[in-house]
Amino acid sequence: MKKILKIVLPMLIMSIAVVALASGSVSALTLQEGAEAARCDGCPKDLFGDTGVFKQITNTILYIVGIVAVIMLIIGGIRYVTSGGDAKKVTDAKNTVLYAIIGLVIAFLAFAIVNFVISALPSSTNKAEETSTSVLIDVADC
Repeated sequence: MKKILKIVLPMLIMSIAVVALASGSVSALTLQEGAEAARCDGCPKDLFGDTGVFKQITNTILYIVGIVAVIMLIIGGIRYVTSGGDAKKVTDAKNTVLYAIIGLVIAFLAFAIVNFVISALPSSTNKAEETSTSVLIDVADC
């Protein structure tokens, strides 16, 4: 029974998927269309762009990472001061400070890279403005 179920179940799922695709009831959405479909009232409209959801989420995460790195830098400094000359404690404290500084550098670089990439991506509002101005120019040329 289990062998039959292992054979029949995937075939049944595949046939349902084929029928759904053939009937046209399943349509692929772009990333922006999917975000618009799931958007609630009062939520940001764009997924990308200066006011987009993606930028807000990544900026918030990167701020949290930066705050954690600064806290770890402070903890490493306190561990260094209170090490009392013990070589192992001094080494551990130096490693904590070093890794906290590396974390801060990575957080700043990630912030810069994400903001650069997001500003390079066209947002849907920019596309609408570009098309409206091009239509106005085309009409004015006639």
